[in-house]
Amino acid sequence: MIFQWRKWDGSPHWRHECVYLGADEWGDWVGQPIGWHSIRPGAEFYAEASNVTLVPPSGDFALTVNRDHPIGMRVYIDLGWDVRWTDDPLLATGIDMDLDVIRLEKERDPVEGPSGTWVDDRDEWAEHSIRYGYPADVMSRLEALTLDLEDRVRRQVAPFDDATADRWLDRLEALGLERSRLDA
Repeated sequence: MIFQWRKWDGSPHWRHECVYLGADEWGDWVGQPIGWHSIRPGAEFYAEASNVTLVPPSGDFALTVNRDHPIGMRVYIDLGWDVRWTDDPLLATGIDMDLDVIRLEKERDPVEGPSGTWVDDRDEWAEHSIRYGYPADVMSRLEALTLDLEDRVRRQVAPFDDATADRWLDRLEALGLERSRLDA
């Protein structure tokens, strides 16, 4: 299946190869095994760590949790708009709204950037709010949600705790779908 992000103006953004894993009380979970592809205009990568993404029914974010990520990135939340399944059961879509909540497990040198939990891409949010003309009510809602998500990630409240995601990461790894970049 594909998870396709776009920007507010409809232009393409990240496109991730994923596999559907199932659902729980938090929403639907998809996974990306090591070696699976992600691409956007001007950039691409192959997953270096297994990761799972929660697609919650609220449609305003996607929570991605990594296992054994090279830089220690455990949590990456994309704030979004209209994050949902399409009529095609193999396609989930969403509008990337720039703001991200990140949690790193490893300490980093301050020159490399922050450690711990923080909100990322506030500069992009400010720039794009002007460029794309984000509606004020959308901005207010997402700014408040971002602070709430940052707090819940810091406190590791489910589904932002390790145990919830680890269950889905275990399910993903049990499928044995990892592939090398040469197999892609």
